[in-house]
Amino acid sequence: MALDFLILYEHTVREYESDLLLKLELERRGYTAEIRQLLDPKHLRLFGKDKPEVLVASCMYDNEAINSHVYNNIGKCNKIVNLHWEQMLSDTQEEGDWFNMNGNAKRCVQTCWGKRTAARLQAHGMDAKNTPVTGAVMMDFLRPEFNGYFKDKATLCREFGLDPNKKLHLYISSFGYASMNDDEVAELSRMAGTDFTGFAKTNRVSMKETLSWFEQYLTAHPEVELVYRRHPSEWNSPALEELARKCPNFHVIFADSVKQWIVAADSISIWMSTAIAEVYMAGKSCHILRPVPIEHEYDPVIYKDAHYITTYADFAAAMQQDDPPFPIAREVIEGYFDPSETPAYIRMADLLEDVYKNSPRDEPMGEGFTPHFNLLKFCALAGVHFLYRRGWEPKKVFAFCPPLANFAQRIYGYVDKAHVTPEQVEAMTARIRPYVK
Repeated sequence: MALDFLILYEHTVREYESDLLLKLELERRGYTAEIRQLLDPKHLRLFGKDKPEVLVASCMYDNEAINSHVYNNIGKCNKIVNLHWEQMLSDTQEEGDWFNMNGNAKRCVQTCWGKRTAARLQAHGMDAKNTPVTGAVMMDFLRPEFNGYFKDKATLCREFGLDPNKKLHLYISSFGYASMNDDEVAELSRMAGTDFTGFAKTNRVSMKETLSWFEQYLTAHPEVELVYRRHPSEWNSPALEELARKCPNFHVIFADSVKQWIVAADSISIWMSTAIAEVYMAGKSCHILRPVPIEHEYDPVIYKDAHYITTYADFAAAMQQDDPPFPIAREVIEGYFDPSETPAYIRMADLLEDVYKNSPRDEPMGEGFTPHFNLLKFCALAGVHFLYRRGWEPKKVFAFCPPLANFAQRIYGYVDKAHVTPEQVEAMTARIRPYVK
């Protein structure tokens, strides 16, 4: 029996929970669906007896993506729906070519979280039929319908050794470049073709000043527990370790989801994270801490004209506010995250069902697209997964050939980072299923 929907994901933390919610809804409607990671080994059955009717992608920017994510996974298919996980962009990114789709990617169904993104894509040549507004599935977990999905403050605090009777303040960090040295920044700049030197300096200065605010405030306010939610790229930070030593009420915690911490927190502050949308959807407010300005080409456009906290005095005063106004105008944030009485996963499932039942809206694999099967990638993924299942690291197995060892180890690392165990899937399914009705 052929598969109805194949859902591909890239980043586990960002996508898997939402993909699973969507899968469960499709199955509730009687369809068959499967979730696979982009670097999973290619299965020949997906080219034959289990070939899906609809391919649900995580990203789809150009012909190469169509070839890599679709053709090399299932063969020819013109029913391609992109969940489009990168929609919070800077003004420079919004104006550039890459994020406005290139080649036949304009013929794929590019789902949009809000009307502003749909309008931008249409202004860059896409048809309205291929830019449906569905809302953002990951925000559904913050809706009233999912009440009880997250742990309450007391439970979360006890789990991490925090005092539930104290005020819990959450800081959502994005200082990914602050942990890089000059050589690493230079290498990244070379690889990306963009000079990140200035932005790295902004990261470092902003982080240093923000931590000084925290030290001053926490020293004066022992009744506050501050959880610093580090960015995934923040690692090996002596500054964070030093502040944790100085202030027993400062905690660097990466475990659990940012949504969970948002729901539990009494107050929230943020630098430039797109998680500010989750704060809004959770019905909460926050403070945007900007000790120094951020270069516009890196700052998400949703932050334009927002209210910033720029001094310690203002930060200390803001921390005393019980119900501060949201720092971004309602029409702006709802322009990027469409509000609706209907959950986004229902709207997305409606769209997928429509694509499934009807003829393709367009022909992504039509004129202008030349398919090519990547045999090297096919074999490399099969080999790396063979090693991964046995816990054999390529850097050791292929130590006799450094170029091969480095190539295979890099893929091995990506596979390991994205891996979800059957037990984890089972636990997530059991947690989500009661809300799919």
